[in-house]
Amino acid sequence: MDYLSDGPAVHDPLARGRLESGPRPGADPPGRHRTFKCPVPLLQFLRPIRRRTIALVLSYNLLTPLVREWCPPSKRRPERQGERMSASDVSANKPNLKVAVMASAGAAVEWYDFFIYGTAAALVFPHLFFPADLPPFVAQIASFSTFAVGFIARPVGGMLFGHFGDIHGRKRVLVAAMLIMGLSTTLIGLLPSYASIGAWAPLLLVLLRFAQGLAVGGQWGGAALLAIESAPADRRGFYGSFVQVGVPLGVVLANSVFLVVSALSTESAFMAWGWRIGFVLSVLLIVIAIVVHFGVTESVADSVSEATAERRRSPLAEAARDHWRQILLAGGAFVANNTCFYIAITYAVAYGTTRVGIDRDLLLFAVMAANVLMIPALLGCGALSDRYGRRGIFLIGAFLSGLWAFAVFPLLENASPLAVLAAIAVQLLFVSMMYGPQAALFAELFPRSVRYSGASLGYQIGSVIGGGFAPIIATALFARYQSSLPISIYLAAMCAVSFVSVVLLGHRIRARRVD
Repeated sequence: MDYLSDGPAVHDPLARGRLESGPRPGADPPGRHRTFKCPVPLLQFLRPIRRRTIALVLSYNLLTPLVREWCPPSKRRPERQGERMSASDVSANKPNLKVAVMASAGAAVEWYDFFIYGTAAALVFPHLFFPADLPPFVAQIASFSTFAVGFIARPVGGMLFGHFGDIHGRKRVLVAAMLIMGLSTTLIGLLPSYASIGAWAPLLLVLLRFAQGLAVGGQWGGAALLAIESAPADRRGFYGSFVQVGVPLGVVLANSVFLVVSALSTESAFMAWGWRIGFVLSVLLIVIAIVVHFGVTESVADSVSEATAERRRSPLAEAARDHWRQILLAGGAFVANNTCFYIAITYAVAYGTTRVGIDRDLLLFAVMAANVLMIPALLGCGALSDRYGRRGIFLIGAFLSGLWAFAVFPLLENASPLAVLAAIAVQLLFVSMMYGPQAALFAELFPRSVRYSGASLGYQIGSVIGGGFAPIIATALFARYQSSLPISIYLAAMCAVSFVSVVLLGHRIRARRVD
């Protein structure tokens, strides 16, 4: 019985028959018929809830999945939208947020290491690791080129770590990636300048940046799959978004270190030694790697037996042979949020300081505040994708990001603090609609035997096309046309590529068992 409806309950067969055949002889006149009275006064009081505004409904849809994770019901329906549950999926109905949180912490520090390089490439490296007689434009291009080396290395890392992750399990490979990242970033902080060792300075910088790219190329797949494969079937998007949160957390940490050191030191001291502090602090990632190694237990399905490893000699080759379309489309889906994100956090800093004359600390604060707002947005979009599907949320984000690309640079050129914050923050909120559901979307494209290889390779191909060369392309476009409009067109074109890729992926997405 529906106690919140008016009149006879439509689920009652007798009531339905009376409605269809009209009033019986001797019954009360139509004007005096007795309406159904709710026997519980509280439910009568709750009846107006049905007329709430759409804002309340949207708030409920956004917050309920988040609350349910911390106050889970005792029983949860094991199947949703036709998905079949394996034994490990049923056991995963006990939410294992510890794995997701640990993966998020490791991802946050690893992305901190990766992003602190981007900030230094915009502000410090052009002056320290290249000849002093280079024109500023050439030095900036050279610095951003070393930044792009990390993106070139990321597909190599995705292939290398993905291969071993599918054979030997997720956790071992994730720990190895963390150790490589922690060591390489610490060594960058100890690297002498061009004035001290000459041409060895940029060469060693490129080598260490390549090691960073290898590590982050393997890190994302391991962290994302650890979280998603431990999640209930109807919470994969939410659990996967914890790993995605590592990106804005890493940006916040990197920019916080730069802001604090810049505030506590003079300009000359910052350029001499202050910037190095943030790189040396990444030695903490080694500690987190040890904690993950001993503190996170893989499920039976996650740990691969030696016999199985012997039979599957090359998961990477299997993924490339049988799933190359999904890999390429996944890479195309990633180019929009990657391009828009790196333009917002790296090129916007360089453009604002050199072209517009905005204070460096204001730009760093705007980037940091926008990334703080991105954290709940990612979690919310991941949860919404569990409720409404990955593809629709992703497509809306790509469309809105393409439109906003034409507002970013006019707002930056306004130079007011509110306009600068709005330019970057709104861009990252739209990016969250794509990046939040992405981990679960990519994991569901591939079977378990090649999931690490396939998801990592698709992700890292998109990172090269979309992120690695984005600051260089934007710098070259502005130098050629002396206008920000071509950069906006470039961003919109990348959003169109992702939109089409996700539409095509829709014909291939199936509800796979994430067991």
